[in-house]
Amino acid sequence: MRLVFRCVNAYYSINMHEHLIWTCEDRKIVYTCPIFNVEERYCRSPKTGKLKTFNTLTTPEWAIIIPVIETEQGKSFIMVRQWRHGAEELSLEFPGGVFEKGENPEEAAIREMREETGYTARRIEKLGEFNPNPAIMTNKVHFFLALDLDQGAAQELDYEEYADVEIIPFREVLAGMGKPPYIHALMGTAMCLYLQKN
Repeated sequence: MRLVFRCVNAYYSINMHEHLIWTCEDRKIVYTCPIFNVEERYCRSPKTGKLKTFNTLTTPEWAIIIPVIETEQGKSFIMVRQWRHGAEELSLEFPGGVFEKGENPEEAAIREMREETGYTARRIEKLGEFNPNPAIMTNKVHFFLALDLDQGAAQELDYEEYADVEIIPFREVLAGMGKPPYIHALMGTAMCLYLQKN
């Protein structure tokens, strides 16, 4: 009965907000670079019926993984400190990155953690997924929790990727969110999902 009720609610919710939905009639790529494409979308207004142009960034899916380890200070996270060119400062982050061709979210998360930290996990759990900026971006970020860790390998970083691996206590990370070096908004999102789970 509950499932039927939810389905009916979803149906009415979509119909109730139909006046907000733009119709995309055409699109074309106007700029390409190694990490994203800029696409022009020609969309018709639900109110005026006029055709308007919007720009979007098309980029591959991303994965972020939260590796949890027990230390003398209690629960701690395996994190990476690296330079971010957009902010022009160092950022302390959970490991993560772009999917490789043919990877599913879980495979991408496991690979990124191994390459950036040298750690592997006997168990991972999906925490959720978000669009990083639905106003202009087309991709999703998939968030995972990594448990029962093994450190069995060296880092395998990409060319011109430099990162220090650090073990940071949970409370320190939580208190630091929103202040340097915890400057990456998606790490705040990851922490929210971790808190929701735990």
